[in-house]
Amino acid sequence: MSKYSNWISLGALLLLAISCFMPWTYHADVDKTFTGFFSEKNIYGKPGRFLLVLGTVSTLLSFVPALWAKRIALLVCGLNVAYAIKNLLLFGSCYQGYCPEKKAGLFLMVIAASLLLLASLFPKGKLKKETPPAEGPQGAPDGIEE
Repeated sequence: MSKYSNWISLGALLLLAISCFMPWTYHADVDKTFTGFFSEKNIYGKPGRFLLVLGTVSTLLSFVPALWAKRIALLVCGLNVAYAIKNLLLFGSCYQGYCPEKKAGLFLMVIAASLLLLASLFPKGKLKKETPPAEGPQGAPDGIEE
């Protein structure tokens, strides 16, 4: 899995972008379909923007061969999954006695964000072996003065 984590991350980002443009919910009371970029009178905002920004940052960080980048990508992916679950609850919840019809894009968005997190859990790369410090003439490690 870690061998292909960069490409899984890129594929999950593309899937996330597609899901943000797909219908998330259908609201019969206003006869409109909401997506990641559209809601009636912008009541729910445009969560697709933030999801794509976080997904892009985490995908770019997955291609950086540094340990700090892998750790930041894990944090960003965790935030992305939390925001995706928040949007699942927000868009799919009932209001004023009416429950909207949930569409495939809403569930696909959560799956794509989860795939991004899964790819960041198993990053590509190996840790370097730490070598013990060389000892100086008096037996003290180099660079340390007594």
